[in-house]
Amino acid sequence: MTDTEQATDTAVETTPATKTRKKAAPAPELRPYAVIETGGKQYRVSEGDYLNVERLEDEAGTEITIDRVLMLGGDGSTRIGTPVVEGATVTATVDGHLRGEKIVVFKFKKRKNYRRKQGHRQELTKITITGING
Repeated sequence: MTDTEQATDTAVETTPATKTRKKAAPAPELRPYAVIETGGKQYRVSEGDYLNVERLEDEAGTEITIDRVLMLGGDGSTRIGTPVVEGATVTATVDGHLRGEKIVVFKFKKRKNYRRKQGHRQELTKITITGING
């Protein structure tokens, strides 16, 4: 072996391992979404989403319209309401009524012999978002 061949052999051996690059994740699908308010809470919803909200008076199987739409987006432009977007509605179907998990409220004061235990289960309504209009 000549000196140049030896130099290239050692150069190949001493080079650090090549770093592999991760492929970029595909761009997320742009689906229309809305931010709605019901029961004093705000939810980000898309068509086909299931949602448990505060108890609604509507019976199971009925279609409801939510007109408290605070924001619309996902189609390339975003519309923000002040406080609601004019003319925008979200339609949903009531799937049924249920009760949430039990929570335990326990009040205690040390050295005062004061203990109070109380339980609570929230009444909920399961809805399916069927359309975003606006």
